[in-house]
Amino acid sequence: MRYKKRLAAMAMIGGVTLVASGCQWEGPNSLPLPGTAGGGSGSYTVKIEMPNVMSIQRNSRVRVNDVTVGNVADVQLAGWHAVVTVTLNHDVHLPANVTAKIGQTSLLGSLHIELANPLSEPPVGELKNGSVIPMDHASTYPTTEQTLASLSTVLNGGGLARIQEISNQTNAALSGHEKEVRDLLAQTRTFSSDLNAQSDDIITAATGLDRLADTVGKQNDVLAGALDRIPGALSVLAEQRQQLTDTVEALGGFADSADRVVTASSEDVQQNLRDIEPVMRELANAGPDLTGALGLLPTYPWPLANIPKFFRGDAGNLSGTVDLTLGRLGRGLLQGTPLEGVLENAETSLGRTVDRIPALSTKNPLTAGLDSVVERGGK
Repeated sequence: MRYKKRLAAMAMIGGVTLVASGCQWEGPNSLPLPGTAGGGSGSYTVKIEMPNVMSIQRNSRVRVNDVTVGNVADVQLAGWHAVVTVTLNHDVHLPANVTAKIGQTSLLGSLHIELANPLSEPPVGELKNGSVIPMDHASTYPTTEQTLASLSTVLNGGGLARIQEISNQTNAALSGHEKEVRDLLAQTRTFSSDLNAQSDDIITAATGLDRLADTVGKQNDVLAGALDRIPGALSVLAEQRQQLTDTVEALGGFADSADRVVTASSEDVQQNLRDIEPVMRELANAGPDLTGALGLLPTYPWPLANIPKFFRGDAGNLSGTVDLTLGRLGRGLLQGTPLEGVLENAETSLGRTVDRIPALSTKNPLTAGLDSVVERGGK
């Protein structure tokens, strides 16, 4: 009986040894633990590309919102990064772009993987069996050692000890200048308020500058051509420098001469302006009549307004009256001469008295007799 028990024990030990050697035994933690999250029916597997896994081990917890939902099934090396395989419960629903971070439960606690929705982008898709979380969505929280090292740097060599010195120097600089500092703060507040009130104008100006820059940008070829021609133009101006100088000096001399002439004749000019003022006033008063008379000049002796009455198509109507009576000829040809009145008297002798216009030398018949009496009385 004892022999059979020993044989069974040896067979069991040999079987365990064979199984361990065939499965690459890495200690008790390499074996799956019963009753852990992520090991039930319907669970699914996800791979995470981690830049640094620190010291995380198999069977470490996987958490979502501080709730354990799975465990680490395997950790493998792929190139220069690690690939962590985790198993999750069947009721865990996460987006495909989920983030994964390795953190520490407490100050001296164990490591775990925290899965969370992305903060910098909206959730996309759904995490499912065989999904891979890429390296740009995986990272690690600072460890306790890193936190203590950073704190030690700040306290010892990070300049924290100099805060008191900075405070003392600031207090010494401001001491005795409290009023000026308060005025400066008030002016700063006023400046900020005014600047804020002008924000719309500033935005408008910036928009205008943007449009100007866009317009100038579209004229790059034109500007480049102009810049290419400017050196040649400057060379021409440099060659003509003496002529330009002489021209400016001549203009200066002309200005001096003109100033002397104007100064010497200023009183005469003013008097002429005063004298011409009545003429211009009367000319302005006669403006309507002058405007109407100007219309007669191009078509003299016929008024421009009556030309359509004279000319119809290619024919013109013209009528005239010629007065050859002795009285008319005398008034037109002999008036003001010693022979004035001769033709009028001849016409009277011939018996024509109708429609006659007396000559200027003809005496008024109503006063002719009185004139002779006055003349005799005067003698």
